[in-house]
Amino acid sequence: MYDFVRGPLLWVAFIVFIGGSILRLAYLAYLAKKKDYTVLTYANFRAGFRSILHWIVPFGATNMRLRPVFTIVSFLFHICLILTPIFLLAHNVVWYQSWRISWWTFPEWLSDVMTVIVILAGIYLLVRRMVCKEVRYVTSASDYVLLAIAVMPFLTGFLAYHQWLAYKAMLTLHILSGEIMLMAIPFTRLDHMLFFWLTRFYMGSEFGAVRHAKDW
Repeated sequence: MYDFVRGPLLWVAFIVFIGGSILRLAYLAYLAKKKDYTVLTYANFRAGFRSILHWIVPFGATNMRLRPVFTIVSFLFHICLILTPIFLLAHNVVWYQSWRISWWTFPEWLSDVMTVIVILAGIYLLVRRMVCKEVRYVTSASDYVLLAIAVMPFLTGFLAYHQWLAYKAMLTLHILSGEIMLMAIPFTRLDHMLFFWLTRFYMGSEFGAVRHAKDW
């Protein structure tokens, strides 16, 4: 099983991720041109990028300032979720062994801390979905599945690194869960990892160039 997820399935995951992302981007371009051509008509780079900037800066939007705890947890979750796999030493070693590609990495203790942050933030987001009435109202089963998909690579990687359970089994589950997440990104709401800037640009252009109002 380990050899399968480390070899053929890994290639499948990359092909699905890259191919699916390209197809989704092409489909969005088609919709913008054929179904909602006004998007291109009133596209405003100044308003669009201003909106993106306000939504990627902590507390840059009114909604963030109204929910400070959620804002802090959400930003930590997303920052650690993205940066930890990229700058993890163990991943860097794999990249170098496979393709002779290498770059700067985090100290192992920092990667460990960031992994724990993702796990704890995931628990917080899970509890929030279950106990917060307005969030529970718009939550479906798929939201819990997507949260699990996002957190599992970090939980299994943490357990494998510290060898608290069977190392080979945890390592296999770690690779498998990472591949599942990679393949899910283009076809689920996890696609905001790739396309959030398009949404924000669209909203910023509409509010800034058409409604002459802020969207943050």
